[in-house]
Amino acid sequence: MNVRDRKQKLVAEINITPFTDVILVLLIIFMVATPLIMQSSIKIKLPTAASAKPMENIRNQAIITITNESTVFLDDELVTRKELRKKMAMLSRENPNLAVILRSDKLVRFEDVVSVLDIFNELGIKNLNITATNE
Repeated sequence: MNVRDRKQKLVAEINITPFTDVILVLLIIFMVATPLIMQSSIKIKLPTAASAKPMENIRNQAIITITNESTVFLDDELVTRKELRKKMAMLSRENPNLAVILRSDKLVRFEDVVSVLDIFNELGIKNLNITATNE
């Protein structure tokens, strides 16, 4: 009878240490991978500037990219100028503090850059960052 009493009194406990280890490893992987994912997949040659500074991490942002073929992308999505105006109007209404990051290939005609800047001006978007690389 003594053996049965001992078996019935055993309580199975779940060891959460391996689970915690796995969760922490996954967290580290996501923390390392997120900046890589956030980089644009559209390859352009940015202009150089002596006063270029590293970008701060901005929460509410829209990344506009103009390629050397004068095509415009909004957050890696190909858009026309009309679509850009509509989507930027919607984004700026949803978030008045929207930060716009303008990436333009160094071979783009200035006229194309001005046409995009004109859209921002019409919509009253004031928080504009232009990207460049250090010389």
